[in-house]
Order: sequence, then structure tokens, then C-alpha cells
Amino acid sequence: MGETVVLSHLRGAMGKLFSPLARFLLKIGVGPDAVTIAGTIAVVVAALWAFPTGHLVTGSLLIGLFVFTDSLDGTMARMQGREGVWGAYLDSTLDRLADAAIFGGLALYFVFQVDGPNSTAGLLAALATLSFAFFVSYARARAEGLGLDGNVGFVERSERLLIGLLATCAAGLFAQDLILIIALWLVVAGSFATFVQRMLHVRKQSYVASKGAN
Repeated sequence: MGETVVLSHLRGAMGKLFSPLARFLLKIGVGPDAVTIAGTIAVVVAALWAFPTGHLVTGSLLIGLFVFTDSLDGTMARMQGREGVWGAYLDSTLDRLADAAIFGGLALYFVFQVDGPNSTAGLLAALATLSFAFFVSYARARAEGLGLDGNVGFVERSERLLIGLLATCAAGLFAQDLILIIALWLVVAGSFATFVQRMLHVRKQSYVASKGAN
């Protein structure tokens, strides 16, 4: 299963919204790769500055803005007729870098800005979220590298970011770190379920393929 219906429609709406900006950037010579790289740099800088220094609301809003402009580079590529392997590879690879900065930044927040049991619980939750983000991504990438389908599960990158950023913003607004800790552990649970689901899905396909070969 790919993105949820709501997120899919939202991404489509954002693509239409950014069409005039995409045309303008292309007109002045800015390419989609440059937008992808610039957006990733902006997310990394925002996450590693705002979260460790305790600016949860500012950081989550800035990152949310940059994340939802992620469709801009795709819109530009379609306008140029340049949709292809390289763009998908660059986008997916830099997404991993952005994820590391976001959840790594939250881990640093719990180290530098939170005291007591919440500091340990939050640090572990952020690190676990980051780890399972890579496990889920690798499970799909490895399956596709073997010619199989690994695109199943309910908690993918869009869901992780949506839950994580909303909870981060709420924790900052209400000064309640527990909101963020609970949300991150829920993301971990959902990511673990998605990871197992993908492994079972690939296992089933591999058995069918081996029986067909026989």
C-alpha cells in the first residue's frame, strides 16, 4: 500500500498549487535537481538548528513547509519531460538524509533540552523511529532490487513525518514532551508492523516465484 488517500490528494493539490512557481523557476534556469537539493539542505539546517535548541514549533512549521514543497521538483521534472530514474533516485536518497536530520534533531532535543525520565524515553523513541525508518525503506528497496514488490504497509515516510511533525508542534505549543514521546513510540510500533508486513509480503512472492520456476 502506498500513501494514504488523504496524503495522496494533498500531494496532488500541492503539485497544482506549485505549478506557477515551477514554471517560473524553469524559466529562470533553475532545474528540478537544484530544487531537490536545496529543499533537503533547508530541512537539514532547520532540523539540526531548531530542535536541539528547543524551538519545536518553529522547527516543525519550517520543516513541514519544506516537506510539502517536495512535490515542486516533481512538477518541474514533468514540465520538462525529464521524469526518470535519476530524479527518483536523487529524491529518495536525499529523503533518507532529511529523515536522519529530523529524527536525529529530535534525539538531540531530548538530550539537551529535557531532564529526567522523559529525556531517556524521548531519546530512545527518536532513535528507534530513525532506525525503523531506515529498516522500512530498505525492506522496500531491497525487494524492488530483486524484482519483487515491497510497497505495502500503513506507516511509510509521509505518515511518519505527518505524525512526528504534528506531535512536535503540539509538544512545543503545550510544553508537554510526553505528547511527542507517545507519538514517536506509536510511529515506532507502526513502522515495525510495516517492516514485518513487507518481509512477509516479499516472502510470499519469493515462494510463488520459486514454485513457478519449478
